[in-house]
Amino acid sequence: MKNLRSLLALLFALTLVAAACSNSNEGDEGANDDDSTSESDESESDDEEDAMEDDEEDAMEDDEEDAMEDEGDDEEAVDLTQGGDLTFHMITHSDDGPFWSVVKRGAEDAAAAVGVNLVWNPSNNTPEQQVTDIEAAIAADSDGIAASLASPDAVGPALEAAAAAGIPVYTLNSGVNQYKDLGAVTHIGQTEFVAGQGAGERFNDLGATTVLCAFQEQSNVGLEERCAGLEDTFGGTVITEFAGADADQTAQQATLNSLLTANDDIDGILGTGPVVAVSALNASQDLGKSDMIIGGFDITPDIIDAIEAGDIAFTVDQQQYLQGYLPVILMFLQATNQNTAGGGLPVLTGPGFVTPDNAAEVKELVSAGTR
Repeated sequence: MKNLRSLLALLFALTLVAAACSNSNEGDEGANDDDSTSESDESESDDEEDAMEDDEEDAMEDDEEDAMEDEGDDEEAVDLTQGGDLTFHMITHSDDGPFWSVVKRGAEDAAAAVGVNLVWNPSNNTPEQQVTDIEAAIAADSDGIAASLASPDAVGPALEAAAAAGIPVYTLNSGVNQYKDLGAVTHIGQTEFVAGQGAGERFNDLGATTVLCAFQEQSNVGLEERCAGLEDTFGGTVITEFAGADADQTAQQATLNSLLTANDDIDGILGTGPVVAVSALNASQDLGKSDMIIGGFDITPDIIDAIEAGDIAFTVDQQQYLQGYLPVILMFLQATNQNTAGGGLPVLTGPGFVTPDNAAEVKELVSAGTR
């Protein structure tokens, strides 16, 4: 009986031990479950933090991009308006022909590029109109005046008055020998005498003996200088005559017919502009003088076509687009940055020469309106 009780006590003790072990294992498993949950929670927390950091970085990048875009917009606005309160006047002896339309295009492109106001005043070879326009620009307190000086005796005093009033003055196209005396900052164009010298050398190379220098504007000193330069270098005889204005090409061609008929020795013609050069070609063809050597000045579609066809030998290119573009840029830089150019010398845009060798390339630019 005693042994039985001992056995039952042992079994009971084992049962308690087994139960204790079972509870301990369950506790460990529970603890393991808690660790797993904790690790999972920590992982999820880390993911959430990473996501929040990514969102913050994305937001910061977006803000930076927006700021850069805003800054770019501000810079663009500055570029477009930096000269908006400046008004420049370009007052020339120009007409609406093919040469001056390119000068005007250059001036307008420059004004648009720097954001200034441009007043374009042509005068159709009327010095009195130029003087009136210059006086009006002075009264309007212009920020800069660019003017051609084809008639320096008539127009010069008005430009001198503008310079004396503190308005920056630039001459263009014509006036290379007078701009300093008027107080102009510099001149933009070519040295007409040198351009004429270059033409004379070409007539020598082409074998001419007697050249008619036909000019289209009276009292235009630049055209006179072209003919004088021709006479300086040409080895033969030079005859200088007024051929009539470009505005009436029919009358101009008739005058050239008469001049060629009156002198059979003429075997070369230098037209001091592109229109008169083409009129010279037409007059020569009318008279059956197909071997006439013809040169011109400046560029138009008609003269380029004639050069490309071999009917005109050359034209002197003074790059008139630059004569419109550069004065506006130089006036802007002087007004906004106290820059001047030239160093007491003119800013030369020529001469260059267009011949059958390069006519095709230049022709594409003429069609674009920039040559």
